[in-house]
Amino acid sequence: MSRPSRPRGHGPAAFAATGAVVLAALLAGVGAGPATASSHREAPLIAADPAVDNTDVYAFVSPDKPDTVTFVADWFGLQEPNGGPTFYPWATDANYDINIDTDGNAKPDVGYRLTFRTEDRRGNDTFLYNNGPVTSLDDENLLFRQYYTLSVSKGGGWTKLLEGQVAPSQLGAASIPDYATLRDQAIKDVPGGGQVYVGSAEDPFFADLRVFDLLYGGDLSEVGQDTLAGTNVNTWALQVPLSEVTAGGDPQRNPVIGVWSDTERRSLQLSPGTATAVGEPVQVSRLGNPLVNEVVLPAGLKDAFNGLAPAKDATIPDVVKWVTDPELARLLEGIYGVPAPATPRNDLVEIFLTGIAKNAPTLDGTQAPIQADLNSHVLNADTDPKQFQPSEMLRLNTSIAPASDPNRLGVLGGDLQGFPNGRRLTDDVIDIEVQAVAGAAQAGKLVDALAAGDGVDANDVTFLDEFPYVALPGNETRAVAAGAQPSATGSSDTGGGAASVPAESDSWIGNAAFSSPMMPIALGAGIGGALLASVVLLAVRRRGRSARPPAPPR
Repeated sequence: MSRPSRPRGHGPAAFAATGAVVLAALLAGVGAGPATASSHREAPLIAADPAVDNTDVYAFVSPDKPDTVTFVADWFGLQEPNGGPTFYPWATDANYDINIDTDGNAKPDVGYRLTFRTEDRRGNDTFLYNNGPVTSLDDENLLFRQYYTLSVSKGGGWTKLLEGQVAPSQLGAASIPDYATLRDQAIKDVPGGGQVYVGSAEDPFFADLRVFDLLYGGDLSEVGQDTLAGTNVNTWALQVPLSEVTAGGDPQRNPVIGVWSDTERRSLQLSPGTATAVGEPVQVSRLGNPLVNEVVLPAGLKDAFNGLAPAKDATIPDVVKWVTDPELARLLEGIYGVPAPATPRNDLVEIFLTGIAKNAPTLDGTQAPIQADLNSHVLNADTDPKQFQPSEMLRLNTSIAPASDPNRLGVLGGDLQGFPNGRRLTDDVIDIEVQAVAGAAQAGKLVDALAAGDGVDANDVTFLDEFPYVALPGNETRAVAAGAQPSATGSSDTGGGAASVPAESDSWIGNAAFSSPMMPIALGAGIGGALLASVVLLAVRRRGRSARPPAPPR
């Protein structure tokens, strides 16, 4: 796809004419190498509350609309498509936020927020999410619906921008024969310019997560499997003009922005069968750069970091020391014999806490080791150096035009529009970060011993060329996606063949006792199958029903 070029400014914004050359020279000769993406189940507390767990954040200049920036924030990872009957709702007692720092003081100058409400039409009538094929968002067959309010804050309170309907969870091909139609109906225009989509998507995070098994088995034998293939996430994609999210509304003078998402949730008061939200919202999840909480911080700090404001990051020695002396570098040395670079790791301070610039402020006052002007807020003309605060966030220089042929290794691959300059859906951040921790960014070349990476070089599903860019959610289990064939019959513990109950209902739903052409139910033969069949028939006779059940109420 061809991508139009963007006009360039002068002064600090004219990065492409100066800093880009410097960084390109620094990284000259760095070729393609490893593969993947970000943060799922990263801390003990949030792992128990997946509906508000940030999994990934992306920020990139829109390739087909380069006067805009696109943010993609994901929650509720590792969704198995067949996870009914409740599937994967957004929390109605939470604030889902995307934060933008325009001046480098580690505080949000612009914020976008989603809040949700639920319309559940099922009541005590049915367990079904839908009672027929859903072909539109207002289809009467869709029994469980969610709606959102999108609000914006620019230094003060929150102002409502619009209300919209959430595209539902992917329920399966019979329930949602064409999810693209629902996705397109869920995309809404944002007042002042831009678009928003809230709904389900195939998880853009691609990786072999066996990195947690002693770094791929201790000998790189456990690589090449996209652990997240076939899983979905709850996605919020937001595209807005650059002037809406840059300091002074001037992306030429102030092209660098910092981005992170968070979730605030009210405390839940539990009693048998109910959970009541009480008190004020509390920040329970946070995500900027991928893998920071998962891989950089030790277990004892993970929950605390999720509740921490970015402005406090560099003020806490226990947080800073895991950046300046990362455990992963020592593990790479101990397991694979890759020498750990000398500490303190000011190159990682640039990547994670200050952004990359020749005059980026290091924590110990020494010169920034990566001598290139890329994405630090100090490059903005209107940034006050005295107010600059090192903090962990995803930083993007919006003056760098999108690459016509993106390199999955981003900046390490000579592609300055890629991670750690923002993050695109296709950026292979696990391989990039492992290389960076091993010293590739400050050395200007890849570490050959790690060049093979995890063997997962791209997402299993192709991303879109236009908003919302994320892929449609999948409707197959991971086992089927990996090539296993679903069985049409069941089996009992005693073995033997299978006996199916014939369907007399012309309803595509039927019920738990009957099969149908669109929802086959098979009962195992032997004692288990015979017993279940007897119980089903007895229940039907006792209720005085014919073999043809009524369709559930709508």
